[in-house]
Amino acid sequence: MRVGLLYSRIRTDEKLLLEELRDRGHEVVKIDVRDQQFGLSGSSVDAAELDIVVDRCVATSRSMYVTEFFASYGVPIVNPPEVAGTCSDKVKTSLALEEAGIPTPDTRVAFTREAALEAIDDFGYPVVLKPVVGSWGRLMARIEDDHAAEAILEHKETLGHYEHKIFYIQEFVDKPGRDLRVLTLDGEPVAGMIRSADHWITNAHRGADTQQLEITPEIEDLVRRASDAVGGGLLGVDLMETEDGYTIHEINHTVEYKALADVVDVDIVGAVVDWLEEKAATSENGAAKTAL
Repeated sequence: MRVGLLYSRIRTDEKLLLEELRDRGHEVVKIDVRDQQFGLSGSSVDAAELDIVVDRCVATSRSMYVTEFFASYGVPIVNPPEVAGTCSDKVKTSLALEEAGIPTPDTRVAFTREAALEAIDDFGYPVVLKPVVGSWGRLMARIEDDHAAEAILEHKETLGHYEHKIFYIQEFVDKPGRDLRVLTLDGEPVAGMIRSADHWITNAHRGADTQQLEITPEIEDLVRRASDAVGGGLLGVDLMETEDGYTIHEINHTVEYKALADVVDVDIVGAVVDWLEEKAATSENGAAKTAL
């Protein structure tokens, strides 16, 4: 198959994927989105020559728009813009999980400092303030008291961009110094890891210790349902442990897998490419039937 790889920076994750695709004899068209132009009826890349496109853009804004264009050109894309749109926005993710009846931290959204302070007061301290769009634990704040709340909210109000004036406030989950990441393919769990750290933010990107996670039937059921709630695809589903069971707090649509691959005995990249081959074949069959 001929695979388009959307990127703006080739990281280890992308190198692993490129190596696996090429080892299997697939042709890869690397598409640096910084160099491209996308029009209403076509782009500087001949989309008709591609069997499937994989979005590996680091910047969410680029990812959101470029996937929309390729979807409009009729090319199968991983992940589709609808999935990316839900997973890249924490508000949309929270709503999708809640509507599907999946445990997720209690969340409030406010648009003024005064309303945000009222929401924080309702929760009680500590609370967590997150950007509606963002990854790697950046710009997240654990707020411990009124003074910190007033200062952080004021700073966000003055940052300029409208997203900083959307106050996404979440209950603080007192997790046991770790959270869980499960990589899924259309809801099918491939592998998982435990990310542990002394800091309350336990992202592997920030140096958390990682080890393999045993995926229990309870975890498998939750991540399958969470994947279905946002539309499926290649996803990283993040869970936290609570006294009442697991809660899902985030779903990543351009999931990184190097840290996971380093701690499990599963061929992560091989599984991803198997799945991409199936997606491309299914799309070809569907197109052939439509043409007939």
